[in-house]
Amino acid sequence: MAKFQETFRNIFKIHELRQRILYTLALLVIVRIGTHITLPGIDTSLLHEATKNQSTDNLFGLYDLFVGGAFSNAAILALGIMPYISASIILQIAGAVIPYFQKLQREGEEGRKKLTQLTRYGTVIISAFQAWGVTIHLLSIHSNNAPIVPEAVRGVLWTLSAIVILVAGTMFIMWMGEQITEKGIGNGISLIIFIGIINRFPFALLDEYRLIASGQRNIVIEVVILAFMVLIIAGVVLVTQGTRRIPVQYAKRVVGRKVYGGVTQYIPLKVNTAGVMPIIFAQSIMFIPATLFSFFPNNEFIASVAQYFTPRSLTYSFFYALMIIFFTYFYTAIAFNPQDVAENMKKQGGFIPGIRPGKQTADFVDNILTKITLPGSVFLAIIAILPTFIMKFGVSQSFGSFFGGTSLLIIVGVALDTLQQIESHLLMRHYDGFMKSGKLKGRRF
Repeated sequence: MAKFQETFRNIFKIHELRQRILYTLALLVIVRIGTHITLPGIDTSLLHEATKNQSTDNLFGLYDLFVGGAFSNAAILALGIMPYISASIILQIAGAVIPYFQKLQREGEEGRKKLTQLTRYGTVIISAFQAWGVTIHLLSIHSNNAPIVPEAVRGVLWTLSAIVILVAGTMFIMWMGEQITEKGIGNGISLIIFIGIINRFPFALLDEYRLIASGQRNIVIEVVILAFMVLIIAGVVLVTQGTRRIPVQYAKRVVGRKVYGGVTQYIPLKVNTAGVMPIIFAQSIMFIPATLFSFFPNNEFIASVAQYFTPRSLTYSFFYALMIIFFTYFYTAIAFNPQDVAENMKKQGGFIPGIRPGKQTADFVDNILTKITLPGSVFLAIIAILPTFIMKFGVSQSFGSFFGGTSLLIIVGVALDTLQQIESHLLMRHYDGFMKSGKLKGRRF
C-alpha cells in the first residue's frame, strides 16, 4: 500500500503526466455531462416514466450500456462512439481487399491522414442512418398513452433537427477521443466506452441489493457469484497480457575492434495481440440489427425476428462469438506482420535457431501466432457471451452484463493499457511504477 501511495504521488510530480491525466479527466467529465442533456422537444418526465420499467434484455439495453445511459436518456450523445468504430471496421476490411485502400495504408503519414478523413466521412453517413432510426424509435415511445414527443413538436423539422444534433454529438465524441489520445493518457475511444460502462456499476450493485433485500438471492449465492467473477477477471488479465517468447540468435560481427551480436534475444508474441478491440468491433456490428429493427417498431414480423437477436438468445451469442474470433485474427493480422519481423531480423543478422531466414522465418512466426491466437480468441468469445448463460440462473441483466462478459473485458483491458502508459511515463523519469519490477510484465508460456 505504501508503494502504491508513493507511486501515486510520483504521478503528480511529473508536470506533463499530471497535465495529461487532468486533461483526460476533464474531457471525460464533459462526455458524461453530454449523456444527460436530452434532445429538444422531448418530454423528459414522460421519457423517465417510459424507460423506468423498460426491459434492458435487448440490443437497445446493451447499446445503452456502451453509451453510459445516453440512449435511455434520449441525450444528444445517444449514438455514442459506435458509428465511428463501425466506419473504422469497414475501412480496415476494405484495406484488406481493395487495392486503393491497401495503397493508402502503405503511404505512411499521408495515407493515414486520408484514411482518417475517409473514416470521418463514413462516420457521418453511418451516424445519420442510425440517428434516423433513433428518431423513429423515440416517436414510437408512449407513457400513460401520451407520446414522449408531443404532437405539436412532431414533424419533419423535429426529425431533421434531431438527426443533425445526434450526428453532431457523435462527431463531437470522436473529436474528444482523438484529443484524449493525442494530448491525454490512454486510448481516447476506448476510455470513452470505459467510462460509460463504469457509470453503470452503481446500478448493477443496486439491482443485486434489491434481489437480496427481497429474498430472491441469499448472501452465500452472492459470494459464489463474486468469486466466479474474480476468476473471470484473472482469466481476462491472462488472455490480455500473456505472451509466448520466440528465441532469436544474433551472429557475431566484428567491426574494427568492436564485437556485435552473439547474444540471444526474444520476440514476445502476445496471446491476444488485438486486446479488447475484437470485442468492440464485434459489438458495434451486432448493433446493426437493432438499428434496422428500429425502423419498424410496430411490425409484428420484424419484432418476432428481433427476438432472435436479443442478448439472451443463442442466435445472438453464436454470431457474436464468431465475430469476436474473426476480428481477433483480423486485427492481429493488421497489428503484427510476420513478413516485416522476418525482414528486420534478417537485416540485423538475427535468425531463429533451426529456421532459415526470410520466408521460412515469416511462416514460422505466422504459424506460432496463429496457434496462440486461437485459444485467446476463443476465450474472448466465451467470456463475452457468458452473461447469456449467467442470467438464466436468475442474475439480474445489469449485473450479468457488467460483470459477466463484454463489459468486464473492456474495463480490464482498457485499465491495463492506460496503466501501462502511465508506467512508461514514470519509467522515463526514473520513477518506479505500480509494480515492484517497475513495469507490467506479460505472463510467459
